[in-house]
Amino acid sequence: MHVTATSAAAPARLVSDLEVETTAGAPLAPWTSIRVGGPAELLVRPRTPDALVAVLSRARSEGIPVHVLGGGANTLVGDRGIPGITLKIPADLFPEEVLAGTEGGTVTLGAGAAIARLINVMKARRWVGGEFLAGIPGSIGGAVAMNAGTKNGETERALDAVELATADGVGWVPRSALHIRYRFTELPAGALVTRARFRLSTGDLAASKAAMEADLGYRKRTQPLSQPNCGSVFTNPPGDHAGRLIDAVGLKGTILGGAQISAQHANWIVNLGSATAADVSGLIELALRRVQEATGIVLVPEVKRVGAFGEASQ
Repeated sequence: MHVTATSAAAPARLVSDLEVETTAGAPLAPWTSIRVGGPAELLVRPRTPDALVAVLSRARSEGIPVHVLGGGANTLVGDRGIPGITLKIPADLFPEEVLAGTEGGTVTLGAGAAIARLINVMKARRWVGGEFLAGIPGSIGGAVAMNAGTKNGETERALDAVELATADGVGWVPRSALHIRYRFTELPAGALVTRARFRLSTGDLAASKAAMEADLGYRKRTQPLSQPNCGSVFTNPPGDHAGRLIDAVGLKGTILGGAQISAQHANWIVNLGSATAADVSGLIELALRRVQEATGIVLVPEVKRVGAFGEASQ
């Protein structure tokens, strides 16, 4: 195990009397869509909301770092792992709530639920309004935190309110009180998403189905979905596309170790089977440097790099 233990109170001892499941040295690569990365010093799965708050409170008091691992779709874990506590919120930690009105309704899902669950409920209730999330991997919590979406819309469009947990407790925040922008939701320091409520409506079901099928078809044709990947690597700069810029500087298809800037879409990096996190990070840095040198544009990573990284493969 490469991860360096925290110098404060041992994380395992800190949570030993709480209603949580813990795994020391848990491999994290299987929890990420690109399938790379080292272990968690301690992976913690709370069994109750109270236990979740207690973990946050005790970690803050003892100075132990906490990282929340969602669906792992836009996360790159360092090869040397993540020190401290890695929180994984179970999909069933919070109950699912569906409230129907005269012209639609609301769907409340826990942060650990898959984004696909929202689409499934929408279809079952014959509602519309979340089409742009169809086919996007990851969890509800990650979708809110990153304002996930496509060219056809973003999470904030359907979001009604978010429940946040901090070391001091849990509470709901209306969408109007959140500062949300392209691929980012500004959360209070130390807060994490526990539940999200979405507002959907009645509408043209045929158009809704057609939109989802068209979007999914486009993604399958243009993105390397059959290979382990971490999704779009960079956000698109205003008026341009990150993939076009990376392709224009000749990096499409470039290989470093076991990772490759996809030959299908230059804003995606894929694991060819033996990639390390350092390989992936090395390609990210290469794309950043070459695009800036050629155009002056500084690309902004959409992928979150967490933990400690080693040297890239040769």
